[in-house]
Amino acid sequence: MTKKIVQYAFIQTLPVLCGYIFMGIAFGILLERGGYSFLWAFLISLIIYSGSMQFVLIGLLGGGMGLFSVILLTLSVQSRHIFYGLSFIEKFKAMGKTGWYMVFSLTDETYSLLCGMQIPKELNEKKVFFTVAFLNQSYWVVGCTLGAILGGFIGFDTTGIDFAMTALFVVIFIEQWTSFKSHIPALVGTGCGVGALVIFGASAFILPALIASVGLLLILKSRIPQGEAQEACQ
Repeated sequence: MTKKIVQYAFIQTLPVLCGYIFMGIAFGILLERGGYSFLWAFLISLIIYSGSMQFVLIGLLGGGMGLFSVILLTLSVQSRHIFYGLSFIEKFKAMGKTGWYMVFSLTDETYSLLCGMQIPKELNEKKVFFTVAFLNQSYWVVGCTLGAILGGFIGFDTTGIDFAMTALFVVIFIEQWTSFKSHIPALVGTGCGVGALVIFGASAFILPALIASVGLLLILKSRIPQGEAQEACQ
């Protein structure tokens, strides 16, 4: 892993750094208030590494929910990752052992970055992918652990903190909009998301929106420039 790769990956992940640190701190504080030490925050963010599901986990830890119910809940919350993994399966296979880590670390934000990056030809794509994924998880682990440590000393009002992730996705969306000549993927994704939200509601719109987006992008693939079509399908 060269210095140039680390520098490039760090610059690309700066928006994620800002979002993950603050969201991680919020999770750590909530976990500490639930009676768990910073060691729990560190291990959960290191081993589970699932932003939305980790917040749900806080309520599950002492809720007495059965194992089968937990599995179903986790699947429903994280089902969108099935689509993420399928689109990168060949590239991850080619990465050898590090490909397994890429599967594990493919969060919403990491997926967005991997799709949108224009990696310079002189940099090794596989190493860039791994470095981006590793840095993103590092930010999350640090944020969660720091939040659990601070939670024992200061009061913290978490109202509105979840908007940090919304702002992060807005930044990524704008960057991709300005980077590509064709705006078909962005418009398709936005349209499907809004449509699914209206039809299915806020609690169940993500999976239908993803299915509709993939279907429409496959239909419209011929109208998207070749390089951008590949990024859109990813």
